[in-house]
Amino acid sequence: MFERTKNLNLSVIKQMELRASKYPDVISLAQGVPNFDTPECIKRRVELALKRGIVAKYSLSPGISELRELIEMKLAQDNMFYDWEKEILITAGSIEGITATILALTNPGDEVIIPQPTYTSYREVITLAGCTPVFVSLDEEKGWAFDLEKFKQAITPKTKAIFYCNPNNPTGTIYSEEQLRGLAKLAEEHDLYLISDEVYKDFLFEKEQKIFSLAEIPELRKRVIRLFSFSKSYAMTGWRVGYLHSDESVIKEILKVHDSLVTCAPVISQFGAMGALEMGDKDLIEMNEEYSQRRDLICKHLDELSHVFSYVRPESAYFVFPKILLDKIDYADDEHSGSLSWKFALNLLEKTQVAVVPGVAFGPNGENHIRMSFGRSEEDINKAFGRMKRFFG
Repeated sequence: MFERTKNLNLSVIKQMELRASKYPDVISLAQGVPNFDTPECIKRRVELALKRGIVAKYSLSPGISELRELIEMKLAQDNMFYDWEKEILITAGSIEGITATILALTNPGDEVIIPQPTYTSYREVITLAGCTPVFVSLDEEKGWAFDLEKFKQAITPKTKAIFYCNPNNPTGTIYSEEQLRGLAKLAEEHDLYLISDEVYKDFLFEKEQKIFSLAEIPELRKRVIRLFSFSKSYAMTGWRVGYLHSDESVIKEILKVHDSLVTCAPVISQFGAMGALEMGDKDLIEMNEEYSQRRDLICKHLDELSHVFSYVRPESAYFVFPKILLDKIDYADDEHSGSLSWKFALNLLEKTQVAVVPGVAFGPNGENHIRMSFGRSEEDINKAFGRMKRFFG
């Protein structure tokens, strides 16, 4: 009974939010939810569709044609050329796209390599598909960079894909073009898929900053599956809409699973996504400026707690992943007795009502760290660190 789910776990991020909800005065730096409301231009686009009475029925399973055409044009601006009719698929958020992709490309018993620390739900999706997640540690000393030799050593005859998040969640690292091309070379040598979750691609804090994608290389189009969600960039986490693209030969297989899972992405949300692409650039710039200021703010606070944390300055996303410098946390917790990061997070929540995510949630290499989100308001960040500074002295 429940054989398929016996090895699955509720996301640790969600577990911490559930624990945090029991405290009336909690400040959460745990879940990656923007504190902004969805931009007005997106709402107006949806209101227009509602008035026209065109949101009540299913769309085509791959998504509304006009939205896919918009995405094709946006991709072309970033040197990625994909046919909207056959190579772009609208999904119910990135996690549905990820699930459909893993289920379509793998068979039970396959292995999927994931660099770690990385987003918590990847492991669960891979496990759900009957596959084995194989963790490869990132190099913290080099700013959480790829160690290509470790990737090479992790490849076995059972390996089917390498699955990574760029920019990385939880570290905020942007992988360089050189690192990514090295990964692509390995994939070509061993005939592997490359699944690239680029949900934080629009978080650009420095002038002239650019995020390179392997989907820009035409020779890799049958190997690369690139995913995006509107959730983070446009403050649309509740709308559940994203997209993925790859070669037609790959998309037609993913589409079969997508249709089985959700039929189509929510139609009203697809119109919201159209509004984001048509009119959301100004809001994107303004939110990026705000996130950049919040990154600087949270790093300043961490500097003032240098006896408690060390950290790598994030380049993108809205997370920082500090290392805990304390050797021991005095906290009675039988369930998580072997994990410093769990003890730290639970102790912090109980003593200060500040919620963070234990680093071990992002893979074994995340142990002894915590993830903090600066997607929250400056007021919340200041209040949370005020409590921590009083607690740690």
